[in-house]
Amino acid sequence: MASATPDEGKQVTEKTEYHLEEQIGFKLRLANQRHLEIFNSELPELTPRQFAVMAKLLDEGTLSQNHLGRLVAMDAATTKGVVDRLARKGFIAASPSPTDRRRVEISLTEAGEAQVRAAIPVAARISARTTRNLNPRELSRLLALLDKL
Repeated sequence: MASATPDEGKQVTEKTEYHLEEQIGFKLRLANQRHLEIFNSELPELTPRQFAVMAKLLDEGTLSQNHLGRLVAMDAATTKGVVDRLARKGFIAASPSPTDRRRVEISLTEAGEAQVRAAIPVAARISARTTRNLNPRELSRLLALLDKL
């Protein structure tokens, strides 16, 4: 059994200063809002999640819906919603797995492949606009630090 650290269980009685503007969650939310503004202005026909799904399918080929969701860091319900919307747009096809009836396999259609190939240079421009105030070293460091979170 692990022993408790000296501070565990103690109630914090001293006044802790908390400034919202200095908190990581607040700063990440602001950065994300800015990125989404840029994304929506540059690529209004796709949401960032839709683009992520299509880009991953372009990279990986046909994937089970469950595996696709894990690769793009979305829960099952969100993945299903994104897949359904992309299927309605004609960008992806969903079909039952020939080897496992419980599994749905997702793949890009020809229209979806053309759409995502056209969107990739735009997505690169979006990333560049989002990070335009960072030099290459700062950008590399930011990405490495975000990977640690």
